[in-house]
Amino acid sequence: MVRINKQSRRRLFEENFSLRQPAALSRHFLNLGILILVGTAVSLYFYLLNQEERETRHSMMAAAHSAARITASNKPFLLYGTAWKKERTAELVSQAVHSGFRFIDTACQPKHYNEAGVGDGWKSAAEELKLQRSDFFLQTKYTPFGGQDPQNIPYDPDSPLDAQVKASLEVSLKNLQSSYLDSLVLHSPLNDFEDTMTVWQTMESFVDDGKVLRLGISNCYDFETFQNLYQKARIKPSVLQNRFYEDSNFDTELRAFCKNHSIWYQSFWTLTANRHALATTDAKTLAEQKGLSPQTLLYAFLMSLGYGTPLSGTTNLGHMVEDVAVMERMQAGEVFFEDETELRDFAKILGMPDL
Repeated sequence: MVRINKQSRRRLFEENFSLRQPAALSRHFLNLGILILVGTAVSLYFYLLNQEERETRHSMMAAAHSAARITASNKPFLLYGTAWKKERTAELVSQAVHSGFRFIDTACQPKHYNEAGVGDGWKSAAEELKLQRSDFFLQTKYTPFGGQDPQNIPYDPDSPLDAQVKASLEVSLKNLQSSYLDSLVLHSPLNDFEDTMTVWQTMESFVDDGKVLRLGISNCYDFETFQNLYQKARIKPSVLQNRFYEDSNFDTELRAFCKNHSIWYQSFWTLTANRHALATTDAKTLAEQKGLSPQTLLYAFLMSLGYGTPLSGTTNLGHMVEDVAVMERMQAGEVFFEDETELRDFAKILGMPDL
């Protein structure tokens, strides 16, 4: 019998281990590599699955927000107002679109609007969100000479009125990067009603040509002027955009006319003009009961009238999201004012004489 001493056993063990170690390490790294590949494949599968779900969900949300669908279904909506935003216009319009706004208001009036910035803003957001032109409602205005900066007029002020309106339209189409407008609004009545009708008839020709889908007027606070325009127009105004405030008696008679003739009443300066009423305890308490802020409650109130389409001109991203949220809740069927009594109670807080 051969006896192996302790020193010999240690030497044999070390030699055997040194032979096995490379093979063992190779198997270890091979197994590790297989695990990494399997893990990567599984992760990639779930990423692609989630990506597909996200894209599907995004497509559904985009379709739900589509301006064409909303107008066809007569659901309530807000417009994003773009006055006074200057060099930030494109950025803010893009943020508004990303937040869910699809109805956008501007004007061919460099004095207060950056119309080209609106075009850049909606266009870039549309590309990023894969939206179509029909998903948007683009509204602009022809502004008469009296409302323009004399040093920066988008048309020849010495040309005839109809030529001014036509030139303004071409500038707007170029600025907004669109072949048509969803709505063209006369920024204010002219001093002479005949001149107002000349402008209106020129705007009617744009509808005939398919360049404009609907017409409206803004800053028209005289009931007889608006009624006269409606009666004499071949293509009736479908938009009245006015400041919503106490000094005009909240356009009580005009709003009743809008309601009876299916005209959108677009309110601007809505929050600023009514900030004192919204700061009252009654407004805050009612808003809290509805799960809203006093500001979004006012928007909900106007949309609940059935013909009110308020403008939100906020530059705050959080407020954009809040405004879109109340609009979406109403579009989904949520009711914030159960009956006319609740509407009148809130109207009383605002100081309105009637709905």
